[in-house]
Order: sequence, then C-alpha cells, then structure tokens
Amino acid sequence: MTQKLWVVSGDELWQWRKAAQKAAIAAKVLPSELDWLLQEVAGLEKLTLRLESFQDLPQIPLQLKLEDLDRLWQRRLEECLPVQYIAGVVFWRNFKLAVSPAVLIPRPETEQLIDLAVMATKSSPPLLQGHWADLGTGSGAISVGLAEVFPQAKIHAVDSSQQAIEIALTNAQSLGYGNRINFYQGSWWQPLARLKGKFSGMVSNPPYIPSALVSQLQPEVAQHEPKLALDGGEDGLDCLRYLVDTAPDYLQSGGVWLVETMAGQAEIVAKLLGDRQSYTNISIHADLAGIERFVLALIK
Repeated sequence: MTQKLWVVSGDELWQWRKAAQKAAIAAKVLPSELDWLLQEVAGLEKLTLRLESFQDLPQIPLQLKLEDLDRLWQRRLEECLPVQYIAGVVFWRNFKLAVSPAVLIPRPETEQLIDLAVMATKSSPPLLQGHWADLGTGSGAISVGLAEVFPQAKIHAVDSSQQAIEIALTNAQSLGYGNRINFYQGSWWQPLARLKGKFSGMVSNPPYIPSALVSQLQPEVAQHEPKLALDGGEDGLDCLRYLVDTAPDYLQSGGVWLVETMAGQAEIVAKLLGDRQSYTNISIHADLAGIERFVLALIK
C-alpha cells in the first residue's frame, strides 16, 4: 500500500526548521537530531540540509503533516520522546529497521552480538546451519542480523509482546528475510519446545536493568521505552539466570550461548554458567567502549 504524503513548500519547511533548531538548542537537544529526522520524514539529503538549498524547492513531500511533525518535535523537547520513535526507524548494522514505543531501540553495542556469534562458529562449521534462537527479539534486529551472516540457518525469534512480533515481522519481510525467520509470541523457549536439543545457537539481549534503576535511566529510556524490555528483576539477573538454567535443554552439544549484559554483570553471569556445569569455553567480551558486556559459552 502506498504511503500517503503531505506536501509543503521549501520555504515553509525552512522556516519551521529554523524555529525548531532554536527550540532544540534552548532545550539542550542536539540540532543534528532534527536534521536526521528531516532526512527520514522529508527525504532530504544531509548536504541539502547543511546548505539550506531546499528552501527554494516549490514542493517537498512529508511522511506526516507539518503540524504533526511540529507536535512530535515538541514532545521530543518537552517529554524526551526519542527521535527514533518520531521517525519510526533506526539504523542498525547495515539495516534500516522500523521501531515504535512497543520495542526497545536497538543500540550500536548490540551489533557486536552478531560478530561474536560468527566468531563462535568459526571452529565448528556445522553450527552455521540448523536452528538459531533469538529470545526477546523486540524489533527483530538480532534475528535479521543472524539471518544475514548465517544464510543456511533457520532463525526462530520469540517475544512476549505481540506488538513487538508484528514490528519484527515487518522488518524481516522488508529486508528480504521473511522466509528465513519464524516468529513466535510467547515466553522465552516455551514456543520452541518441539526443537529441544536441536539448536545450534541462542542469542539474547534480555532485560537486565535492576528494577530500582529503571526509573533512574535517562528520561528517553525510562519514560518511553518498554519497561518489559528493560526490567530484569531485583538484581537485574532474573532473565539471565533463566537462560543459563534452561538453554542446555535446547542447545545441542557444542551449541552457542550468547547474551548481552549491563556493566558489572558479566563476571556474575560467567560464574552462573560455570556453576551450572553444562557449559564450557566461557568467555567475556567488551564492547567498543571497553565495558565488559557480552558473555559467550558453548554447551558441553
């Protein structure tokens, strides 16, 4: 279905951008966010915005009415609404993903999960095939990342939110992976019981923020991103413990167990894996900022 567009003159949009830039500076929001938003909703190029050459265009199609864009930008400034939710998209790895307040906004650091999954399979080519699980898929970012790097694998993506599943499915289809990824609404492994013991790998970015800290996160996150995707229980480890305890029933021998954690949790998760005695080759990996964020293990 063709998306409806609203047309404004270049001068009208130029006037709005000038006012919006001033408001952004006053609210201590980076004006670069505004130009990124206009690239998405108005299809303008970065250089065109920088040179302001769009002012002379007789018509510019917008994906939403200018008054609606203004209302949403005011929410960005006054309510800390993430600009990704206004545009409805985020760039992650080499993908353009749809997002909404029903899903967590995929972070750049999470991209490393895909690279670590590839690294973990290098010494075991059979793992490149078979079944891979993305538990807590959200926008489907990890699923499409896995589908890209493991073209012979079947990806199974699970989320407890039906709204998240719908967004993830949209992303998979728009990126050409709709026939490679199966989506399930449910709790963690529960929809995948028929495949017990058959998975080559499991990748997850689960909720890991301690409950008391969720409200203290930056307002863009605490006030707008889904709490279900953030709150990991009293110490933030509820979901991680569950994945440690249950994965051996679903992963084949040599299968990959890979998760993202918050700063300070990686050593604890590695110990949980060691205590379970079902895992081997347990390793911790830092993100690009040097924070120990990822834990990787293999099933014995």
